[in-house]
Amino acid sequence: MTRHRTPTSRRTVLRLLGVAAPVGVLATAVTAQADGDGRAPADRIPEDLRPGGAYDRFVAQLAAQDQFSGTVLLSHRGRTVLSRAYGMADKERSVHNRPDTIFALASASKPFTALAILQLAQQGKIDFYGTLGTYLPGFPAAIADTVTVHHLLTHTSGMGDLLDNQEFLEQVGTWTSADQVTAELVRIIQKQPLHFAPGTNSRYSNSGYDTLGAIVAAVSGQSFYDYVREHIFAPAGMNRSDFYTRPQWLADGRIAHPYALNASGQRFDVLRAGEGASRMFIGTGGGNAFSTTSDLVRFAHALQSGALLNPAYTELFMGAKLPMRPRGAATPGVRSFMAYGATAPIVNNHRLLTHGGGAAGESTNWTIYRDLDWCGVILANYDQIDLTAIIDKERGPICGTS
Repeated sequence: MTRHRTPTSRRTVLRLLGVAAPVGVLATAVTAQADGDGRAPADRIPEDLRPGGAYDRFVAQLAAQDQFSGTVLLSHRGRTVLSRAYGMADKERSVHNRPDTIFALASASKPFTALAILQLAQQGKIDFYGTLGTYLPGFPAAIADTVTVHHLLTHTSGMGDLLDNQEFLEQVGTWTSADQVTAELVRIIQKQPLHFAPGTNSRYSNSGYDTLGAIVAAVSGQSFYDYVREHIFAPAGMNRSDFYTRPQWLADGRIAHPYALNASGQRFDVLRAGEGASRMFIGTGGGNAFSTTSDLVRFAHALQSGALLNPAYTELFMGAKLPMRPRGAATPGVRSFMAYGATAPIVNNHRLLTHGGGAAGESTNWTIYRDLDWCGVILANYDQIDLTAIIDKERGPICGTS
């Protein structure tokens, strides 16, 4: 079988490894025009979101043009309004995507990491303004004594990413266990300098969330992966969600393979790329848990119903913490904020909680419409799709902006 290759820039390598990009931060804008007080009837199902409506037709057209492969789900008050699956989960084995196909989430799983921290804080085991050195040894004093848990949660720690770290790029493909991934990531991050003094600026940081995952393990006494399985996935009823390893990903027919575009515009299977280890052995606190559209709706319900946090800490988790500067011109009717682990935009006077992710062959987004009893999920095993346009088609009718 012919193996396609992509250009081997550092950013390309990082995307191939599945280190998530900040798509969730970029995908909060929606074409919005405020209409009166912005309120939309909560019990009405817009025609555009019903089967055969504008959203359904738009995604189907993208799929027909081979510009989308994956699943979408729209849920209102816990009931499915629209569920669709397109494309192939594994082209070599002729396995089609199904509504229950499992997808790698890239950065869209960062909120699980933040939620684990909130659970431990609710138990009195973590202080939001506790310094990094309180929970993890080995960081230099300039970082250990100044970076706080709050800074890490809000991307204001000054930490960066592993994109320009040659040691990471050279070694990540050799790691063969979850314990090794956690230990080696922390060891490398400990040697990285801060980009700015904690709390003085903001910069999206995968390294910060990898560090939070290590804090969860250190404080809970469990591996990060076991903690999330036991305390988030299980109580939420997320039966297909997990941190699957690279060998499991290759062997399990329920999990969609990621298909990236190469330089000639052809899709290739990243897992079978023939360029060594094309993904990290397992995801991290920074991303690449696996889930399904229905499991993410279950997560939204469990979160809002108090199954994962008490009401006070649920609000603390979901509420806006600091404003985010818009990229480019501000969009009328949209105000962007960072919550703990997710973005919390206000769209046409409605509160949302949302995060997305992107890596080679991965494009994902989920949104909880807090005031309107909606949840929308987009999981694709293609990269370089028009994810923002799909989100726009979803949010406009729900938020009353189209």
